Amino acid sequence: MDGVDDETTADASTEAPDPQADADESTDVQSEGTVPQRRGKRLVMPIVLAALLIGSAGLTAWVYVNQFRPDRETNASVANDVIKAASDGSIAMLSYAPESMDKDFTTAKSHLTGGFLDYYSQFTHDIVTPAVRQKAVKTSATVVQSAVSELKPGSAVVLVFLNQTTTSKENPAGSFTASSVKVGLTDVGGNWLISSFDPV
Repeated sequence: MDGVDDETTADASTEAPDPQADADESTDVQSEGTVPQRRGKRLVMPIVLAALLIGSAGLTAWVYVNQFRPDRETNASVANDVIKAASDGSIAMLSYAPESMDKDFTTAKSHLTGGFLDYYSQFTHDIVTPAVRQKAVKTSATVVQSAVSELKPGSAVVLVFLNQTTTSKENPAGSFTASSVKVGLTDVGGNWLISSFDPV
């Protein structure tokens, strides 16, 4: 009996859980589990800061492209340039004489662009030039008033009020015409050129 008791006691002593050992193990497990969490928190902060910086830079770029640059491209100085281009171009297009018409038309074309330049070139060649030669038509235009109707980065519309005097063999005393025109302009390499010319 004594032998049996000794063995049972020995087995019980080996199998009995040690509360202190379990507590140490659980502490080790917990401490091991918390290390990655702390490292994760340390990594999250720089990532968040980087994201905020990138977002801030993106917002700044957007504001510049969509707000600041268009304002610079449509300020009072640009409006004056647009009005001058529309006025000078209109006068050049509507002023010509038999003795200088080739030069006059060349000057006028330097104010034009795109499809309207093509139209004006054909119109002056096919219709205006023969009339000027045959009937000695001479015209002189002046701008009475002009104002910006629409101004965007790269394009504009100017309302131009014109007076035009025309003389010819048939009417040497001349005739006077007042008209208003919506002049469309396009920014081509920093120069405002006429892209449409619509009487109103």
